[in-house]
Parts: sequence; C-alpha cells; structure tokens
Amino acid sequence: MSIIRFDKKELGNLEYSLQREVLSTNRAGGYMSTTIVCCNTRKYHGLMICPVEAFDNENLVLLSSLDETVIQHGKSFNLAIHRFPGIYEPRGHKYIIDFNFNPTTTITYMVGGVVLKKEMLWLHSSEQLLIRYTLLEAKSDTTIRLRPFLAFRGVHGLSKANVYADGHSYPVKNGVKNRLYEKYPWLYLQMNTDNEFIVGPDWYYNFEYLEEKNRGYPFQEDLYTTGFFELPIKKGERVIFSSSTSEADTEELETLFENELAKRSEKTEFLPCLRHSARQFIVRRGKKAEVVAGYPWFGRWGRDTFISLPGITLTQGDVQSCKDVVDTLTGEMKDGLFPNVGSAYNSVDAPLWFFWTLQELEKHIGKEEIWKNYSVKMKEVLASFMRGINDNAMRVCENGLVWASKPGYAFTWMDAVVDGIPVTGRDGFQVEINALWYNAICYTLDLAKKYDDVNFVNEWGDMPNKIKDSFLALFWNDNNGYLADHVYDGYQNNFIRSNQVIACSLPHTMLSEEQIQKVLLVVKKYLLTPKGLRTLSPNNPLYKGRCEGDQPTRDRAYHQGTVWVWQLEHFVKANFDLYGKGYLAEAKDILSHFEEDITDYGIGSIAEIYDGDPPHHPRGAISQAWSVGAVLRINEMIQNYEKTKKRK
Repeated sequence: MSIIRFDKKELGNLEYSLQREVLSTNRAGGYMSTTIVCCNTRKYHGLMICPVEAFDNENLVLLSSLDETVIQHGKSFNLAIHRFPGIYEPRGHKYIIDFNFNPTTTITYMVGGVVLKKEMLWLHSSEQLLIRYTLLEAKSDTTIRLRPFLAFRGVHGLSKANVYADGHSYPVKNGVKNRLYEKYPWLYLQMNTDNEFIVGPDWYYNFEYLEEKNRGYPFQEDLYTTGFFELPIKKGERVIFSSSTSEADTEELETLFENELAKRSEKTEFLPCLRHSARQFIVRRGKKAEVVAGYPWFGRWGRDTFISLPGITLTQGDVQSCKDVVDTLTGEMKDGLFPNVGSAYNSVDAPLWFFWTLQELEKHIGKEEIWKNYSVKMKEVLASFMRGINDNAMRVCENGLVWASKPGYAFTWMDAVVDGIPVTGRDGFQVEINALWYNAICYTLDLAKKYDDVNFVNEWGDMPNKIKDSFLALFWNDNNGYLADHVYDGYQNNFIRSNQVIACSLPHTMLSEEQIQKVLLVVKKYLLTPKGLRTLSPNNPLYKGRCEGDQPTRDRAYHQGTVWVWQLEHFVKANFDLYGKGYLAEAKDILSHFEEDITDYGIGSIAEIYDGDPPHHPRGAISQAWSVGAVLRINEMIQNYEKTKKRK
C-alpha cells in the first residue's frame, strides 16, 4: 500500500503546502529545491542550483523559478505563486489539483477546460534540469508562456537590483543563453520545439522568503527576467523546457527525459523513499566522493560523513561508495584530523568515528582489506592524539584519556557558538570522545594482533585497561546510575545528556551490562522521544523545548533539549545488544514514528532536528544525512534480528 500520499483538498491551502518541500539532486552537487506548489520560501530554494569551480565550488542559484501561464481566448492564467510584501501574487496554487512524488516531482493544474501536467527532472551527473509539460485536456486553442526568473548569486546571499546585470539574451537553438555577471556560467534555456522568445529584460522586486524571515535573516530579493517563451500547445502534446550550463541538443530532449525517468527508483513507500534520499547525499566530482551533510544549506562535514556513511551506503549494499568516501577523506587527513567544515580541521571526534565506520565496512570487505588499506591511517590518528594536536588543544593525558579544550572553541559535535562563546561548553574530558578513543585503540589492537604488527601491540597493548580504569573513575556516577557528560578539572558535569549512549553502543565498550542497563533507563526516561533523543533533560533549567527564532536563539537551543535522530541509532543498538530479539517490538515502534515524516517537511526524507517539546515539530535542514542513515540502520537491525528469530 502506498504511503506517500498528499491530501489533494489541501494542496491549495498554503499552511499545508508551504510546509512541504521537495528536493532533487544530480549526485554531483547540484540540486533543485522548493515547496510542493513551487513557491520559494527560502533563499536556498531554486530550480537550478549548482556548485561552480570559479567560486570555490560554492553553490550558486542560477534559475530561481519559472512562471507558467496558460492563455485561452485572450485570457491569461498564471500558474505560479510568489510571496511579495503582504500578498501572494500570482495565486496559481489554487489551480493545483494533484501532486505526485513518484517517479519524479509532478504537479497537475486545472484552469477552465485546461488540464496541464508538469514533471520536473534533474539529470544525474549533469547540470541540467528538464521540465516536461503535457496538455492533458483543452477544449480550444491553448498557448503556454514560460517566464524564467534569474538570481545568479550564492545560496547564502540574496540578489538585489543593480545596473551591472547583463540583460541580453543570446540566441541558441530553440532558446537563449543568459549570463548576468562575468565569471558565472552561461545558463542555456531551451525548448524541444519551435517557440518565440519575447525579449523584455526587467527586475521584479521584493520576492519574500518567509522561512528566512522566521529564522531572523534578510528575506527579500530582487530577481531578473530577460523575457519569456511562448508557444502553442495541443491536447496530448508534450513540450520540454531545458535549463543547463551547457547547450542542449533540443532534438534529443524527449528521449533524454524518458531515459532518465526510466532510471528513477520507486518512491511510493517509506523505506524506498529513505534509500533514495540516502543516495542523494553522495556527491561525486572527478575522483572525489563526498557526503553532503544536509540539504539545502550544508556542505561536507567530516564528522557527519563518518557517522552517516554506514547508514546511507552499507544498508543498501553500496560498499563502493562507502570506500570511495573514506578514501577521499583519508587522502585529506592532516595531523590525525579530517577536514570538518570546508577546510577546517577542528573536529576531535571525526577521526575517532573513522574507526567506527571501518568496523562497519569490515563486515562487507573483511579484516584483511581494512588492515591493508587503512592501518597506516589508523595508527597515524592514534599517534597524533598521543603527540597532541592543535597546540595540545586535543591530547592524551597521563590517565590515558583524550582531553579537548581551547577558549572559544567547541571541538565536539555540540559545536554551537554564540558571540564567541560555546553554548554547551564541554571543555576537558568528554564522555563520547573517550568512549570512541577506547573503541579505536581496541579495534586497532585486534587487527594488529591478527596481522602480527608486534611493534604496535607492544606499544599500545596496555592502553585499553588504563583508559577503562580512568574512564570509569572519572565518568561513572554510581549514585545517579549514569555517566557524566564531561569532566573538567575534576568536576563532573552530570547533566543528563544523550552523548552517553555512544559509550553503550560501540563494539568495544568499557561498561558492564548492568551499567549499560542503568544508562539506557535514564535516557529512556528523560531523553527518548518519538523522533530521537533530546540533548538535555527537560528537568534541567537550561532546557530549551523549541528550536526556533533567529540564529542566536536557535543556537542556544540547538543542543539544549533539541531532539536529534542520529543518536537514536546508538540507543537502539545498545538495547538490542542487551535484550536481543526481545527488543524487536520496541524497535519497530521507534521506526514506525518516522513513517509520517516522509510526507511532511522534506518530502521522502528525515529532518535534521525536532523540537524537544511535543508535538516535536521538524526543524533545520529538510533532509539530513545522519538522520536518514540512522533510521536505515535501525531498520537493518530489525531485519537482522527478525532473520535470527525465523532461523530459530
């Protein structure tokens, strides 16, 4: 039974439709994103957004939107919708009678006796968007008009009217090419059939993006149009509009559209949608393979890459992509660290999650391949921590534990900073960092012993026991029955946070079953929600139940109670390790809470975060790699235990 369904009666209701966003990528960094009625509500929305090498591969919004107008008997009906100060104009959403996500984003309009279907298709591994219009019904002569609105700016900025924009349209086969500014790529706008392009360069002012307004950012933009296409269309006829950074062969557009459409996977049910979403995070450029942390505004993050990678690749057998991404990052490793955001080497946990990713990859390629390909990098990471990294801001202390601290910096995943001050200052010894550190050393020792690396075993053999003794003495609070979040100068921060579940779920853990059981009970009581784990107990006076408002306000809530999906995977894993197939029913219930999400917020995907307070509204990026990866991993665990149950 199909799960992807939309209430056709609600499509004209903007409170319904503007909260639902679509995403389509070309798997090379380019994407299309907008709402299901094609009204842009974010500066990150647009029909054609591409990374451009001349701008350090920054994503640029080239084609912001495309207005369709149906003309009959001299009357014009604009099917588009835009927000301007105080109004929506035009109001083409009232003509929408159907929206479909499978196999590609499809909108059907009805106005008078005209029924027009629009199918939007981003080509894979190419910077080309195709939109196919099919006139399903018409009782008299019909003309269609297409007016492109151009932005030519970075995704984080906004376009403003100026005298420098080049409004000239240069003719190409069945269309024109435009380039508003030098250094930008040419944008080729073409049709698969003869048409008339009416030249009329002009600025349209004050498009408003309400999501940016709600997030406390500038939200008004001016867009440029150089003219519009106009052509007759007959009942049953299909015409294709192409937007590309290179000139298209217009005679092949129909064939190209059909061939690309045939490659699209089915997206009618929960898990196929998530697997499709997972594949969209893998971006290949030349010899590099990277993971986009989230759409529409994140780039590559080293930490997010390692945490999400097993879920978005290995759960669907894509071993090659997993290896390619790992190899890309190991090729950029410096002083034991991986690039986190852009070229910043500032994540203490990314190199430690690297080991966990290898442990999952090992299940598919074997220990020997792991050791042969990655042992040098594994040992280099461990040695770097022992030497000290970033002027000893990250280092191993005499007690064997990893210390991470520097004024004004936040080295862990809880990295929000407001006015130069980390919101969740976790200086010192952090619980998940040292759990990962122990796991990394134990894993490397296991492989070193198997493949007779005597020198490494002699050098590191005593470390696990030393780390374990120090960790339990420092972090375990027997009175509370859970782990401290971090320890600084002997002071235990005993806030109930979700980070402690990592110490319970890793292949090599320092905790006893009794201790794990106690931690999980505390986490379940205070942090577990239907959408993931809260980052702070609601009983804590610093708890923030809603992550909304301007950026400083959101940053103060980001890790102070906001719900994250990615740690839920580790909560489920730890429970399965304790209770085996006896945990199946509860795990299935956890998984089921995400089924409704694929028709809300980011269609076919899982959001970055959710409010800590019920009803746990989705927030942040509409599609997040480690959220999708975590849900797919939970599903994989359920399937594995179900197989075990059936065999018995």
